[in-house]
Order: sequence, then C-alpha cells, then structure tokens
Amino acid sequence: MNRDPQRKLIIAIDGPAGVGKSTIASRLARKLGYANLESGAMYRALALKAIEWDISFDDEAALTNLAHDSRIQLEPTGSGTRVLLDGRDVSQRVRETDVTAGASRVSVHPQVREWMVARQQELGAGGGVVMEGRDIGTKVFPNADVKIFLDADPVVREQRRLQQQNLRGSAAESTAAELRERDHRDRTRAASPLTPAADATIVDSTRLSEDEVLQRVEELVQRKLGH
Repeated sequence: MNRDPQRKLIIAIDGPAGVGKSTIASRLARKLGYANLESGAMYRALALKAIEWDISFDDEAALTNLAHDSRIQLEPTGSGTRVLLDGRDVSQRVRETDVTAGASRVSVHPQVREWMVARQQELGAGGGVVMEGRDIGTKVFPNADVKIFLDADPVVREQRRLQQQNLRGSAAESTAAELRERDHRDRTRAASPLTPAADATIVDSTRLSEDEVLQRVEELVQRKLGH
C-alpha cells in the first residue's frame, strides 16, 4: 500500500462492540506504518484499577480521582497494543470478562470520559495514528482526516463474538446478554453516546468478510492521501 510519507493522517474508527474495530484498526495501522491506539483499553485499565482498589463502578467522583492518580499508557507493538497501568503490563488482564464488563460501566461517567478524551488527544495529536473506539470521530478527534463507522446487524455481531471466544450454552447466553447491555449503555449514555459522526463513512460489515472490510477502509484512506 503506497502512501506519502510526509502525510500523517488521523484515522478514526468507531462502532459498537463485536463489530471488529480492533482487528481492522490493527491491520490498517500495520499496513500504513501507523500507531494503533485502542481507546477502549484505557477504560478497561481504569476499570481494572477500580476492581483492585475496591471502588464502585457507579461512583463517578471516586473513579475520576482514581483516573487522575493513574498513569495509563498504550504502546503499539507488532502483535497489538500493549497496555501499561502505572508501569505494569496489564495487556492480558484487561481482556478478561470482569474488566471488560466494568469498562462499559466506567465509561458512562462524563467526568471520566473528559479525562480519557484529553489523554487520547495527547496520544494522537501528532497524526500517524489509527484510533478506534466509540466516540473518536465525534468527540476525541472531530477533525480527523478519515472517519469510519463500522456497523453490523446485532445478531451477526453476537454470533461473531461467540465464535471468537468459542462459547456455547449458558456461557454463550451470558455473553450475548452482556453485549446487548453494552450496546444499550453505549447508545443511551449522556456523555458522548455511540453515534456516527455526521461526516463519517458508514461501513456495514454484516455480509462482508474481514478482508473486504479492510479493503473498503483502505480505499477511503487512499482517496484522502490523494492516490
């Protein structure tokens, strides 16, 4: 994939849980030679610290204070994003179910989101980044060079998540219910609800393969680069 090395874009990829944002963002970043910044990992890191410090996910003031006293770093690597919490590698721990569920609850608080947005803007300000999340194109980088909103039928997203985690029976039912609850929280929260930016390109992946989604996203980037 050819590109102008002098033109460092800010690329925002938003969308609901289970739509494949992380995979597409990671592959696109590798092709471009950009950093891949996963905003959700920052919320998961804070949720993990809240668990460790026994702070309620519903206590906005305590969570905000906790955030201000935390150092959350994202380090792009060849195999994905390395997540550091106060200097400790928590990349694997933040992927576990209890932390993921907690992150969804932590993220509804406006003061927490305000702190997170400021950190995310610092990380991506220099360009050359593919940042994915739920409010990158609307709140974090409203002037991003390329804005993409990935979406898919909710049933398809559930099926993909269950296949990805190889879940069946009661575990599958529980995970599907959690995904629906996350959708509801993301779309109805008061602070930066999940919605496409007015100038975002919506890519519906319901009937597309991962490679086909990546191809469409690459075409949008190429047009922006003027190739």
